[in-house]
Amino acid sequence: MAGSERLVESEQLLENEQSQMDEGKAYLGFGSRFSKAQQRIARNLKLVAFDIDGVMTDGRLYYGAEGEHLKVFNVKDGVGLKLLHSQGIDVAVISAKTSLALEKRMDDLGVTHFFPGCSNKSQCLQELARALSVASEQIAFIGDDVLDLQVLGCVGLFIAPKDAHPLVCDKAHHITESAGGMGVVREVADAILSCRMDLEQLYPLAMQSRFETDCTRKA
Repeated sequence: MAGSERLVESEQLLENEQSQMDEGKAYLGFGSRFSKAQQRIARNLKLVAFDIDGVMTDGRLYYGAEGEHLKVFNVKDGVGLKLLHSQGIDVAVISAKTSLALEKRMDDLGVTHFFPGCSNKSQCLQELARALSVASEQIAFIGDDVLDLQVLGCVGLFIAPKDAHPLVCDKAHHITESAGGMGVVREVADAILSCRMDLEQLYPLAMQSRFETDCTRKA
């Protein structure tokens, strides 16, 4: 083999190796929490849907004197939702429960795909996917209880918090390091986005004064 041919072949091998390395790369280590197959799915996600109780909250219900429900949300999760949307990923929140507290929080975050009081999450998610022209393999869902297992057959990535019901953890494609209400949404957002880009280049967006208002209007 001529020297020039060997040089071309060596360059091609290096390019192939670099391509394989890039395919499995997860910036800042967040995306490395996913398997390589999950990283490939994460790069192509167009819709990420979340349950609320046990995911965005710790699952506990606080009752006021008049019987109203009070819920505690993690502020980091709100930033995670907005970062996803800032990168062209639609965000949905689907909950079997409904309350004024939930509606207020979703309104504050500008979440337009909000489905409270939903008993058939699979049907709801599929209808939303059709409306957005999103394929099932381009959807991720994050849930913590057995009701959420309805969506398993219509998503590409099912994620559960580490304190989810054992049956859910057994079926989930990925389990977070965070417990429900302790930053699950932010962890998932970071993991997904770090499969696509360097978060050190993305986070300056969140430091801009207009980030909150711009993303709230769009979400």
